[in-house]
This record gives sequence, structure tokens and C-alpha cells, in this order.
Amino acid sequence: QVTLVESGGGLVQAGGSLRLSCVASGRTFNSYGMGWFRQTPGAEREFVAAISWSGGGTDYADSVKGRFTISRDNAKNTLYLQMNNLKPDDTAKYHCAIRGTPLQTFDSRSSARYGYWGQGTQVTVSS
Repeated sequence: QVTLVESGGGLVQAGGSLRLSCVASGRTFNSYGMGWFRQTPGAEREFVAAISWSGGGTDYADSVKGRFTISRDNAKNTLYLQMNNLKPDDTAKYHCAIRGTPLQTFDSRSSARYGYWGQGTQVTVSS
């Protein structure tokens, strides 16, 4: 059974920073790409960032490029999302996800490529 548990969300003022973490268990972590997605009530899940199994490749949504950094520590089975210069539009529940197939990197922006999801952590940015 694969489990993903996010933490690090909270309430922050615009311009502030947060660091999200996602601890994975039940899978050979370092063989799978991972991603962060976010969702607001009534909206579709939105791609935020993705990282390859080795950490050598990353991808970002245009809306967060230059402000967010995705990284991973395979020794700790942990995925991170450093979020700087936060904006009210970043307010959402953030979910981490792990790909369904090992050693794949293509189409990382599609939620359909991910086999397991965490419950999410809420990020609220006040203006």
C-alpha cells in the first residue's frame, strides 16, 4: 500500500514563503517521478510542478516558474515544494502524487500519469 502524507501548509501573507513536504511509503521511492498539484473548490486539479525519479529533471507551471522549487531527498523518501513570493492566487489545497509507472518522465503535467495521491495540505495566502 502506497501512502503519501503532505505537511507544511498554512496561512501566510502575500510575498511570504512556505515549504511543503510529502513523505512517501510503500514504494521504491527513487524509481518514480513525482509531482505537486493544487485544487480549489469547484475547480479542476491544476499541475504545479514535477520532478523525475533521480531529481535531475523538473518542470513547472508557468504561473509558479521562478517562485516555486520542487526537490526530493530519496534517502528520506521525501518530496518538497519551496514556495516563495506567494500570491493570493496560490491559495489552494496542495497534493503530492507519485507516478504509476517507474522510470517514466513523459507527460508529467497530466494527473492521469500519477497512480497515488496524498490527502493534501491547505495553503492560504492573504493579500
